Amino acid sequence: MNDYKIRDIGLAEGGVKRIEWASSRMPVLNLLVDEFQESKPLTGYSISACLHVTTETANLVIALKRLGAKVYLAPSNPLSTQDDVAAALVKYHDISVFALHGEDLESYYENLYIVADKMPQIIMDDGGDLTKVVHEKNIPTVIGGTEETTTGVLRLRAMAKDGLLRFPVIAVNDSQTKYLFDNRYGTGQSTIDGILRATNILISSSTFVIAGYGWCGRGIAMRARGMGARVIITEVDPIKALEAYEDGFLVMPMREAARMADVIVTATGCKKVVTEEHFSLLKDGAILANAGHFDVEIDVKYLRENAKSIDKIRDNLERIILKSGKTLYLLAEGRLVNLAAAEGHPAEVMDLSFSNQLLAVLYLIDNRGSLKPGVYVLPEELDRRVAFVKLKSLGIMIDELSEEQKAYLTSWREGT
Repeated sequence: MNDYKIRDIGLAEGGVKRIEWASSRMPVLNLLVDEFQESKPLTGYSISACLHVTTETANLVIALKRLGAKVYLAPSNPLSTQDDVAAALVKYHDISVFALHGEDLESYYENLYIVADKMPQIIMDDGGDLTKVVHEKNIPTVIGGTEETTTGVLRLRAMAKDGLLRFPVIAVNDSQTKYLFDNRYGTGQSTIDGILRATNILISSSTFVIAGYGWCGRGIAMRARGMGARVIITEVDPIKALEAYEDGFLVMPMREAARMADVIVTATGCKKVVTEEHFSLLKDGAILANAGHFDVEIDVKYLRENAKSIDKIRDNLERIILKSGKTLYLLAEGRLVNLAAAEGHPAEVMDLSFSNQLLAVLYLIDNRGSLKPGVYVLPEELDRRVAFVKLKSLGIMIDELSEEQKAYLTSWREGT
């Protein structure tokens, strides 16, 4: 058995069944594995991954191993690890997992250092933490990486701009079959799921304030409105703000929105979106949740330092009574509510994202030596391939352009 960091290997039986259930909802990934099963193009490659340890991730790392890779897995959030899944990967798939649900930040970073020290050729990241560690430790073996999330891509582009990124990274998040589905439909559904599991509130008739109208914010707003909430959007981007307005939502600054909020959900990727200024304006009993990758969007430090009392009411629900006497409720410690309080995105959308991840790894290997350090988008033909295979798995056929139509669309000579 491989080295691992699991509290209770006896959890593995339940994890196996849940991994199998997720697999049954991930036809694209399974079809891609079948396609490459015989050639095993990842033979001889070591992959270190920093991803949420969920049933969907389990199917991705199992796929990588089936194609020949040696895989080491660390978590990308201390509260998103599903211990039964981690145990199943170790016991039944001989995959090294270094993750425990609820571990502290010191242990979290220790896991990243462990998988970095395995001298991988490829890293798979979700948020940019592993990429940062690999650069800090100057790991010489890495030929390329992939990045799953918006926040991580922003960090990597900042590194590339400063000339610090030392290898090519595929921004999987920027594939259409990722952000249009995973970010929008996945985050939308799973965020509402996390809020409901933590609170069991009635969403209908409540006022939801959603900070950020990127693809994640769009998805949350769509689902909240669909369940009967009054939705207010706050934004710093005038184009996104205008889009939210045209989509039928109220748009205003957080300072105004906070006064009306029953629930605030942050999904911006930025820090200090909800701060002391806004806490003073919130209704007594308002609920605070975060759907951004890092726990920096709500100023949790201020809440804790200025609390008269803090009580755990339910799993992932804390009642914070401030010194002013106002009561606020914080979900999942201000971490990703959809993964900390629920199970994350449904397998059907992660099927698309993780198929992109697999193709990105193969693309890095196929183009080894020809890609300079920088952030790249997966070629459009691979993005479209994922969509086509998904449609095929659903039994959906679409039209094709005729040669005449193709010529028309690519010629400046053609008129009406």
